[in-house]
Amino acid sequence: MYRLVRPLLFRMDAEKAHELAFAAGSFAQAVPGFLALQSALMAKPDPSLRRRAFSLDFPSPIGLAAGLDKGAKLLPLWKAIGFGFVEIGTVTPRPQPGNPRPRLFRFPEAGLILNRMGFNSEGAEVVAKRLGQRPGGLIVGGNLGKNKETPEERALDDYAAAYKLIAPRVDYTVVNISSPNTPGLRDLQAPEKLKPLLDGLLALRKEMGLERQALLLKLAPDLAVEDLDALIETVVASGFNGLIATNTTIDRGIVPGSMRGRVEAVGAGGLSGAPMRDKALAVQRRVHGRLAGRLPWIACGGIGSAAQARESLESGAALAQIYSALIFEGPGLVKRMNRGLAEG
Repeated sequence: MYRLVRPLLFRMDAEKAHELAFAAGSFAQAVPGFLALQSALMAKPDPSLRRRAFSLDFPSPIGLAAGLDKGAKLLPLWKAIGFGFVEIGTVTPRPQPGNPRPRLFRFPEAGLILNRMGFNSEGAEVVAKRLGQRPGGLIVGGNLGKNKETPEERALDDYAAAYKLIAPRVDYTVVNISSPNTPGLRDLQAPEKLKPLLDGLLALRKEMGLERQALLLKLAPDLAVEDLDALIETVVASGFNGLIATNTTIDRGIVPGSMRGRVEAVGAGGLSGAPMRDKALAVQRRVHGRLAGRLPWIACGGIGSAAQARESLESGAALAQIYSALIFEGPGLVKRMNRGLAEG
């Protein structure tokens, strides 16, 4: 079915296509019997794929990365498709529209996406209410960010406000300070700025009685090696429970030379998709070596097949997330990846 509708979707503006797909998904998951049929067609992940990480039991190591389902609108559908887990968000404490449109661009011939969405969010209160109706049996993570207008020195206030609403409704939480689309956000990765943020959230977690729930930090792929190493040591020392490597990149060097002019023409934004694979994998291997088993981590960036997921898992990742490949290949990709991993 996706092969039939894909040409239509890819003739549309990328964000309009996204909205249409979500409207169709919302309608479909409300049709009696649809989710059961979808689940039967996709098949449950093989029991051999089960993994335990972050004190949670995952039916498959393949998850949906943050950024696609920002508002937790299609959780029943993602479960039926066969994802082992879903990360919603990024959720900001207060609603905000994000950056002006157009802000999402696809380059299908390279499997590349450029976005500068800017944390468009309905706000934590709305998303938390929706999470109250989440389906059973699906592991859900909550990815949190700060509002654009919040100054750096008050970042903890924003993350704490979002955490208070979202954390009780999810299975793990992620602090996103690595998006390139909110001005100044990546400055929070500096150890002297990061430590107070991590310490504040850990204190809040304890105050809320959520000590058993994992707190993770999502990394940018564009840090210098020495800065990446310092960040990792700060996270380990803090008491956080893990990392996600990586977010989107601002490195235009990953773009095939023949396309670089077209990509530059659409302007700023983070890149994701197949061309990011080598860069993400290099960062992941550095992360794994530096962690030396002290914390688990999740691989994200350029993963689009069972073989690539296996490569990241064999490089030390506890789990692997996809996003861009799902846009280009459709929901059947999840079944193929689960089957490919099970077949070894």
